[in-house]
Formats: sequence, structure tokens, C-alpha cells
Amino acid sequence: MPSMIKQVLSVIALLAMLAAGYWWGYTQSQTAETTTAAVATKGDRKILYYRNPMGLPDTSPVPKKDPMGMDYLPVYDGEEKPSDQNIVAISTEKVQKLGVRTEKAELRELIRTVRAVATVQTDERKQYTVVTKFEGWIQRLYVNTTGQAVRKGDALMDVYSPDLIAAQQEYLIAARGLQSVADGDPDVRAAMQRLVTSALQKLRNWDVAETELQRLQQTGEVRQYLTLRAQADGVVLEKKAIEGQRFMPGETLYQIADLSSVWMLADVFEQDLSMIHPDQRVTIRVDAYPDKVFNGEVAFIYPAVTPETRTAIVRIVLPNPDGLLKPAMYARAEFASFHSKNKVLTVPDSAVLDTGTRRVVLVDLGAGRYEPRTVKLGMHADGYAEVLGGLRAGEAVVVKANFLIDAESNFKSALNSFGHTSYYPVSGEQEIASSSAVLSASQVRYRGEGSIEAIDFAHTTVTLAHGPIASLQWPAMVMDFRVQEPALLQAFKPGQKVIFEIAEESAGEFVIVRIQPADTFHDH
Repeated sequence: MPSMIKQVLSVIALLAMLAAGYWWGYTQSQTAETTTAAVATKGDRKILYYRNPMGLPDTSPVPKKDPMGMDYLPVYDGEEKPSDQNIVAISTEKVQKLGVRTEKAELRELIRTVRAVATVQTDERKQYTVVTKFEGWIQRLYVNTTGQAVRKGDALMDVYSPDLIAAQQEYLIAARGLQSVADGDPDVRAAMQRLVTSALQKLRNWDVAETELQRLQQTGEVRQYLTLRAQADGVVLEKKAIEGQRFMPGETLYQIADLSSVWMLADVFEQDLSMIHPDQRVTIRVDAYPDKVFNGEVAFIYPAVTPETRTAIVRIVLPNPDGLLKPAMYARAEFASFHSKNKVLTVPDSAVLDTGTRRVVLVDLGAGRYEPRTVKLGMHADGYAEVLGGLRAGEAVVVKANFLIDAESNFKSALNSFGHTSYYPVSGEQEIASSSAVLSASQVRYRGEGSIEAIDFAHTTVTLAHGPIASLQWPAMVMDFRVQEPALLQAFKPGQKVIFEIAEESAGEFVIVRIQPADTFHDH
């Protein structure tokens, strides 16, 4: 009996050795065939990247192994298939429940409206002050209230001044002397004429009205009280003159301003100043007249910015024929600025998901399928954003419920990143090792080439105009990237051509992990 058992065990051992030898030989044969085919293929075609052997959404630009030791499979030029790993699929029923709404990217005239608060001020060019150049007393006031309207030439007041009386007498004496030498020597007549002219000019220099001078010339009588008259149309904003008051040379008696046109001084934030230019049309609304709209033009942009409010004053000239606009009134100004004479590609602001370093839109592919697409944006205006790259006219983007779709996309991405752990039962220390392998696998690097458009050292970001990145199926575009190590940016400047490597830090978020000038780039 023992001898029979020994014979059975010997047969089993022999069969096991034969099976092991067959398996080893088959494996070596398959490996040799695969290697030979790969070498032959590499001689003809270019390897684009290496994909995960288990079909997981993970690729590598260089050969590597998965957590179980299996080699990543090469994908050659011409073999790659459009990847749907970034596409979010949602059932028609869920689309209806979420209330998803789309709108096509369209060409439009981008008009940006800059709004600012403003106050009404008098036109500085139409203000004047009534002062005298001689000493005197006010005998009578004709304009005796603040706010009273006056016309050019209207009487303001009668004044008594010994200086005016003496000047009138000087003129009359000179005029009589000219008459007495009418038949005398020409030189004497010329000298007397100069005295007459000088006496009249003295009265003019003291702002005595021409009507008063004509009366003096015609009557030849000295008036004790002379009338001072308004030199322009306007409204009395300030009245200091009082009947019986003594005034001195240079003392202000009235402040008068013409309010037929006014200035509107608007406080425009400094980031909006580039949209403001002279002769630009402005719409004005005043709380006092909610049913009225006033229109004016930008006349001047003040050269300084107020440090406390970070605003600059923009002067708008506004006609005010009915006198509705009063100085110091509050108003709201709206400046309509055209971004360009030509139409530009735009999407609604609500379609853009801003991650901080990237701007993404969800493109509707139909049948409940949505593709996250990175876009380069320009100016924003009145609810629309200019698209500089990443989108074509006519493509439909999600403008409502896009946050819900994005949330579902991120959730699926998180599940997929841990999906392969369910294939292998692990425990204890193996689980820790497996988790480390997952994290390192997610740090796949993708290589690209391009040139630096701009560098933001404060936020450690760089704007790159890069070519197509085949391993990510990205077209050529201009994008902003955050740099993992701030020191990497110190040696670069805008316009420089570079080769870079990026890695996905989180779902859809790529950061630069390596960047070097194109002429000095070397593989690890």
C-alpha cells in the first residue's frame, strides 16, 4: 500500500513539473513574439503613449507598470481611438430633472456697459464772480436773492464811489479841453485826445458798463451813483452784497454761473478706465426725474486716481436747457463701449466654470453626453464672455445646471480613480502599498511644446500658447497653468519657447511639474 501511494505522488509531481515547464515555455514564447512585434512596429510607427492594461483611465508618456506589475501597453500613431473618459453621460430623464439648458456659441457685437455714480457740477468755463476794482458803498440792489436768474447787461446794483466820481470828472475836463483846442495846433489836439481816451479807458478798466459811458459822453454830467451790470447770463449761486454795505477792491459780491449746460463728474473704477474715451456717448439717469433720460458726451478724463476709492473722475458735458439739473445732484452714468467693430465669438457667463487656473465649458454632444472643454476667454460684457480659443461657433454649451453636471463628472472621476482596487482583495500592509500606487499612477506626465505669453509671479501661473497634446487629445490653444514649484518660473520671460510637462493634480486640474527652454530640454 505505501508503495502505491508513493507511485501516485510521483505521477502527480511529474505532471506538475510538465505543466510548469509548458507554462514557462509558452510564456517565454509569447513574450518573445510581443517584443519582436513591438520592435518591428516601433521601427515603422511612433509610440504616442502607454495605456493601462486593465483599461483604466490612466496613460503614461513613458513605459511603466501598474500596481500588480503588469506592463502598460503602447499606443502607436494611427491606433489611438477617441477617448470618452472625459465625457459625462446623463440619462434623458435626469437631464430633464436637472433642468439642463444649452445655448450656442455665437458671433456677436460685444458691448460692455460701464456704470458709475456721478454728481452734477457747474461748468467751470461758465462761472464768474462779481468783484469791484475800486472802493465804494452799495446804494441799491437790483438782484437781491440767491438763485435769481440774470441776463447779460441786467442791472445788479447802484454804487457810490469817490473814485468813480473823480474819474468821470477827469473825463469831462479832458473832453472840454479837446473842444477848446479844436482849431489849435494838431499836436495839442492829439495830446488832449489821448487824455480823453485815457479817462474813458480808466472807467472801462473798472468794469463800468458801456451804456454808462455813452450816457456820460452824451449828457456831460457826473452821476453820483453808477450802475454795475451783469457781464453774462446765469443764476446767482452766492450773494454777499447787502444794501448800504461798504466794499473794498477785490471783494466778492456775487457768484454767478450759467446752467444752460452742466458738467457731470462720474467716478469710474480704474479697471474700467480702458473702456472710456473722449466723445463717447453717455446715458444719464437722475433719481429726481425717474422718467427722464439725459444724454451727454465724455469731454475729459482726469489724470489722477483717488487713492481711497480707486476711481478716476470722468467729465461729461450735458445740455441743460430747462434747468432741471441742479449742482450737487446725484446721478447714474452708463458708458456703452464697443469691444471691437467686428463680431467676436461669445458664450454666456453662466456657461463658464472657473476653477481658478482654468475656464471650462460643458459642450453638449447630444443624447445626454457632455464634454468638459477648456477655453481661453477675453473680455466680459453684459452677461457674455469673449471666447479666444477652445470652442467653435455653433457648438452648444450648457448654461443652466452645468454645476450639477460638473459635480457628477467629478464624482465619477473620483470613483474611477479608485475603481481598480475592487479587482484585487488586499489587507493590512498591502492596502497601504496599493493606495500609494494609485496616487503615483495619477501623477501621469504629459509633454507639450509652446511659447510663454505671460507670467504671473504673484499667483505662480504662466500663460502658454501650446501646440496639440496628443496624449490628452488637446488641440493647440492658449491656456493658464499653475506651476508646482514657484522657483521654476524665475528663469523665464514672455515670448520664450519652452517644452513642459504637466500632471493632473485633481479632476481636470493640470499643473506644470517641469519646464525648460526648448533648446536645453533633456529627458530624465
